[in-house]
Amino acid sequence: MKNVLSTVIVALTLAVAPFVAANAQERTLTWVGCGISKQGFMAEMAQAYYDKTGINVVIQGGGATKGIRMVSAGEADLGGSCRDVITHPIMISPISEERWSRMNPVAWDALVVIVHKDNGVTDITSEQVRELLKGRIRNWTELGGADRPVEVYVRDGKISGVGRTIRELVFANYSEDFVADHVMPSSGPLEKAIEKNLNGVGITGISSARRRDVKILRLDGVAPTYERIRDGGYGLYRPLYLVTPLAVNVKPEIIDFLEFVKSEEGKAIMRKVGTVPHEDAIPTWLRYLERREAALLAEG
Repeated sequence: MKNVLSTVIVALTLAVAPFVAANAQERTLTWVGCGISKQGFMAEMAQAYYDKTGINVVIQGGGATKGIRMVSAGEADLGGSCRDVITHPIMISPISEERWSRMNPVAWDALVVIVHKDNGVTDITSEQVRELLKGRIRNWTELGGADRPVEVYVRDGKISGVGRTIRELVFANYSEDFVADHVMPSSGPLEKAIEKNLNGVGITGISSARRRDVKILRLDGVAPTYERIRDGGYGLYRPLYLVTPLAVNVKPEIIDFLEFVKSEEGKAIMRKVGTVPHEDAIPTWLRYLERREAALLAEG
């Protein structure tokens, strides 16, 4: 009898196992994207969504480009991006970002200039940012600091979320070349390097910079506070997108998560961690679109 009972238990376990595994897989979503969104609000958002629904959102980094293109290719359920899709024929990928992914603006971020915490400089102008990235400022004395060499850190490539947005907002030219001492693969390593380098300076998103042991400079006399990002008073702001597939049969869990992020509950989570929900700053969106249009026209 004991052997028969054991056999029955094993048989039931084998029969149920595939169902359990399939159900567990259905209760998981994958998110791939920019470190700015990842650091800014995604960890808290994913945890709140899991607590509410039991669906686990597995968060991976990799950058905005990877987030957009993995969703476009059907290799990820969701993406995070701090830039819009690229439609220029010279820069477009084999997998069309425009045709296979939907960009849902959900939040606002600001690009900030960061330096080592012990750097005496507190302010920088937009013109000085341009001069730094063109290699024309080589000593901190030119920015009101100590007599030390300037070491400029930038993101690799021209289509990363940070790199493309700098070119868009600061230069109105997506093809602008930068002069840098250090070229970094992503925002995380750039921020970590400046934490350790007294001579270092770079640009990243406020959503991740505020979690680092660095100094954030005022830009044109304005600090990137929540209110100044919300009302557009701080100059370098940009939308953060939740990328979803542009397909007919989208998993209902994907749509449900998007609606959660855009809900009052999701917006409350963003506000709590200092990220501005997109709908809190609709007038800012109009000003941003004007600046983006100028960059696209300059690109031709």
